Amino acid sequence: MSTHIKQQIDDLTAELKQHNYNYYVLAQPTISDQDFDLKLKELAKLEEANPELAHADSPTQRVGGEVTKEFQTVRHRWPMLSLGNTYSEQELLEFDQRVRKAIGDNFEYVVELKFDGLSMSMTYENGKLARAVTRGNGVEGDDVTTNVRTIHTVPKTLKGDGYPDLFEIRGEVFMHRKAFDRLNNERIENGEVAYANPRNFASGTMKLQDSAEVARRPLDCFLYALHMERSPYKTHWESLQAIKKWGFHVSDDSKLCSNINEVLKYIEHWDTARFDLSFDIDGIVIKVNNYGQQEELGFTAKVPRWAISYKFKAERVETSLESVSYNVGRTGAVTPVANLKPVLLAGTTVKRATLHNANEILRLDLHEGDTVYVEKGGEIIPKIISVNPDKRKPNAEPIVYLTNCPVCGTPLERKEGEAAFYCPNDEGCPPQIVSKMQHFVGRKAMDIDGLGDETLETLYQKGFISHISDIYDLHLRADELKQMDRFGERSITNMLAGIEKSKEKPFEKVLFGLGIRYVGETVARKLVAHFKTLERMQAATLEEITAVDEIGERIAQSLVEYLSGEVHQQELQKLKSQGLQFAAEEKEVVLASDKLAGKTFIISGVFEKYSRDELKEMIEQNGGKILSSISAKLNYLVAGDNMGPSKLEKANKLNIPIITDEELLKML
Repeated sequence: MSTHIKQQIDDLTAELKQHNYNYYVLAQPTISDQDFDLKLKELAKLEEANPELAHADSPTQRVGGEVTKEFQTVRHRWPMLSLGNTYSEQELLEFDQRVRKAIGDNFEYVVELKFDGLSMSMTYENGKLARAVTRGNGVEGDDVTTNVRTIHTVPKTLKGDGYPDLFEIRGEVFMHRKAFDRLNNERIENGEVAYANPRNFASGTMKLQDSAEVARRPLDCFLYALHMERSPYKTHWESLQAIKKWGFHVSDDSKLCSNINEVLKYIEHWDTARFDLSFDIDGIVIKVNNYGQQEELGFTAKVPRWAISYKFKAERVETSLESVSYNVGRTGAVTPVANLKPVLLAGTTVKRATLHNANEILRLDLHEGDTVYVEKGGEIIPKIISVNPDKRKPNAEPIVYLTNCPVCGTPLERKEGEAAFYCPNDEGCPPQIVSKMQHFVGRKAMDIDGLGDETLETLYQKGFISHISDIYDLHLRADELKQMDRFGERSITNMLAGIEKSKEKPFEKVLFGLGIRYVGETVARKLVAHFKTLERMQAATLEEITAVDEIGERIAQSLVEYLSGEVHQQELQKLKSQGLQFAAEEKEVVLASDKLAGKTFIISGVFEKYSRDELKEMIEQNGGKILSSISAKLNYLVAGDNMGPSKLEKANKLNIPIITDEELLKML
């Protein structure tokens, strides 16, 4: 009897899944809504009487019904980083060369479709879906678990065995085009605002607070990245095959490539084949396959060095130029902006496009009132690609770049080798002052709550602040702040508390927050790790700064100019007196031994028994020091598999001993 019932449940489950696919994806239903509902009720009744026979991903389990009053913000265990983008095959070849230079020629790529949807991270505990979180800002996102549970292709309970007790899996939530068209037409018929594209519809659906409504909107999800503390898999490709077995929806169109030429053929194929898919893609993702080699390549502050995305050429439209205006940025760079006759492009109305710099205006040979071709770079920032000279008006005047700052009137300067013109009046040009303060209080720098862009703009206009250091004197003017519109007592209290708490931020955050040209997050971290204190940094020569790993002459010159400026020195002194951190926190290290005291090491490559972090900790726990680059000061290079050829060559040239991890352990 139970065998017969199991067969009934299996058959109904498979049939209803197929009907869902026909209806939502193909937009070709082969059964009436009433008949579908009757079959669904029949399946629900059988499952209720025989719960042990029900499928984990049964169609009856995807109806939602929970209402979320407010999405909880959740911090990602592993940051959800963006990928570097390119539209150029030449840049892909350059990416390939950088990879080869770092890890040699013995590696593979995995290529995947770049789905045009909403990034999602899901946590599974003991084989069950525990939490689903949106990408958010890459560090933290919204908990949308109740909504994700309604997606048919996301398993609530995993199949088979072999999966870890705890892991995260990343993927893309999207909507098939035919489902989008059907639902969008319904919205138009009901007098509702239509969505511009399937990606926006999927994103808007995921933000709904009623999961029953989410369940009525057909979403799909491809999974493509596995994260755990210690992976049993050596390659990304292996992990993709594993998650398929566990029941995850993995695209069959991913491919393992042995070289960049195979990658380019894959891109060429999908440049046209993408239009045959039932969903939208906007490019191809290329990843180094081996996890150890990924670790060797590492990350920049924003993107992994072992992956890149190739974007297909964007949609192009024609419109007319109405005027050119200029924006002054935080570093004083003056950027021209084209004001256009509004035109629909990639689902949105475009009114403005960047012109980048004076060189771009010359390259385009831009004239007043020109007819121009506009694209969306990465489908985010519109840009003018070219001009249609056949439609140029007679006697149209060429666009001439400004000679003076459009805000403060200071003559613009242009450094040799740079494309941008700069306003040098960094202490007196309003947009520069406000932008610097906005950068300083931002999440990646001092992360001061209660000081948003508009608040800072208002405080500057009212004369409360004109330098970064003035932010730390706002507590002296609390009574005056209360007299201003939109400044309630509670908001002022929270803002002042945020300002006070920011004094605990480490030196590297302060240095980054100062907004020194070319000193980004990674550079600030390297400078602080090397010099430890502001005093040592100020005393350093140009040569000493360029000796720091990955710090070039342009960065060093900018840092020296900033630190030697009298106004900047006064500002730094004031910030120091206000309690900000200008020295690296020295962590007390309890050594296991002093066997490696006075010896310096670099770790490179992939190791079978230990991670590079574990080897680094061993060295430091026994008195050794890790250097950032190979030089004559290095005592030992600890080499694993797939070590970068350039490091090996430099070490041999300097006669530096190259040892294995086993030889390192013998030294201990």
